[in-house]
Amino acid sequence: MSEEKKYYTAEKAQQIILALLKAHKIRKVVASPGTTNLTLVASMQQDPWFEMYSSVDERSAAYLACGLAAESGEPVVISCTEATASRNYMSGLTEAYYRKLPVLAITCNHGSTRVGHGIAQVIDRSALPNDIAKVSVDIPVVKDNDGIWNCTVKVNKAILALTHNGGGPAHINLATSMSRDYSVEKLPPVRVIRRVTMGDKFPALPQGRIGVIVGSHKRWTQAETEALDRFCATNDAVVLCDQTSGYRGKYRVLFSLAASQVKYASPLNSFDLVIHIGEVSGDYYSLSVGTRSKQIWRVNLDGELRDTMRHLTYIFQMKESSFFNHYAREGEAKDSLLKQYQAECEMVASFVPEIPFSNAWIAKQIASRMPSGSEVHLGILNTLRAWNFTEVAENVGTSCNVGGFGIDGDISAMIGASLVHPDKLYYAVLGDLAFFYDMNVVGNRHVKNNCRIMLINNGRGTEFRNYSHPGHDFGTDADAYIAAGGHYGNQSPVLVKHYAEDLGYEYMTASTKEDFLATYERFLTPEITDKPMLFEVFTTPEDEDVALELLRTCVPKHPEEKKSGTVGFIKNLFKK
Repeated sequence: MSEEKKYYTAEKAQQIILALLKAHKIRKVVASPGTTNLTLVASMQQDPWFEMYSSVDERSAAYLACGLAAESGEPVVISCTEATASRNYMSGLTEAYYRKLPVLAITCNHGSTRVGHGIAQVIDRSALPNDIAKVSVDIPVVKDNDGIWNCTVKVNKAILALTHNGGGPAHINLATSMSRDYSVEKLPPVRVIRRVTMGDKFPALPQGRIGVIVGSHKRWTQAETEALDRFCATNDAVVLCDQTSGYRGKYRVLFSLAASQVKYASPLNSFDLVIHIGEVSGDYYSLSVGTRSKQIWRVNLDGELRDTMRHLTYIFQMKESSFFNHYAREGEAKDSLLKQYQAECEMVASFVPEIPFSNAWIAKQIASRMPSGSEVHLGILNTLRAWNFTEVAENVGTSCNVGGFGIDGDISAMIGASLVHPDKLYYAVLGDLAFFYDMNVVGNRHVKNNCRIMLINNGRGTEFRNYSHPGHDFGTDADAYIAAGGHYGNQSPVLVKHYAEDLGYEYMTASTKEDFLATYERFLTPEITDKPMLFEVFTTPEDEDVALELLRTCVPKHPEEKKSGTVGFIKNLFKK
């Protein structure tokens, strides 16, 4: 009986590792004998790409790799099995760490679920000494698309660490199902992520539609804005922002409402290339544009692999202005893509109906009327989303605590900022749970008269009652424990009033659209008054829910068929 021909293992994680090693041109391997690393080593053995060496003693294997790496200038893989085998790598990896040698240790195991149960050969590798690996990643057995993404990102991260910031060793802790199927003749295509620093060769910009997506961002300098504007002008690109992005250049587009539509799929809902800058964004709808795009380039001084939208192919470790100046071309300025996005936003806005008295309705009334030069701090998440649906005046700053993305500290952050410029107005707009979470700072003796708070009090975490949230399935029962309803006076009409007035605030309130329209101008007065202000607005979870659903479903599947006068507008919009 003839022996069956063997190729690569059927285990998906090992296939991804092998494919990425080859894509990153890593071929040198020092393999030690063992059972849990058998599938990986056997697959390497079937592929002539790999230059393999054998070492029974893992201590020696790690030092062999040090010598190979130092002499060749190439990364070297070492692979061992479970039990104490990996412990014997430590001295050699310590050598590699302090000499910055690119040694990639792949230690295999049966999975972390077995740790701590007295099972033979199973040891805990979850905590490594600080000086044996720059990066350590854990790869479980891959079972689905989410596992493929996780494995792809982590393996790229470990490989990139071998040469990042001077280089050094990295570690992959690889689980195996011990498959005996070696029938896979061809490795799968994999997404290779590369890092580019100043002085490296820059890749060419791909052809097609280019967009910049900006998360929360430090204050922009004029030079940074000009660099991004030049890039967009010469590459016919556009910048998708949220209310934490800070960019106020010509190519800014607030696309959240258009991207949020449930019935209508905008033809502008993807790019051929997204340039991702900034940090965390709470605008999930605009980020979804990135998830549908072909590839993402991340630009940030930290050089870290952050695959927010799951299509990352390049990391540019440099200043944003350096990146944009490099790719700015000579030639006439273009804005055809910008006009398409602006027209799309106008079309979507034309379908917005009258919505109930709610966070979103309030944002629509006041966002464009905020006093010139003021700063607005927004609460998570209902308020931030509502303000991402509407544009603020050009010279008004907006921010939100999206770093940790919790409800705590909204007012404190605003008041802290207000201490820097006492001659400037600072606003906080937030819900009741966030307000009461942070209410102690309202009485802080450093609060100045340039502070104004809008408390939108719906008596609960109304986010959990919105139609798109899983908590909505429980109806009013969600209030008991999911949405935390009924706390803090249960929408008492006098509790916050007494608290604010006793602390020296000017208090105002509204419970209807008519009340609000009769009151809000005082809250927006551009002069600093003799007291800080607190404006309590009472809404209901039912109105908040309906408002969000109306906004997200306002555009029909075929808008050109539903709105008179838009047929030619829609048909001609995307011809360019």
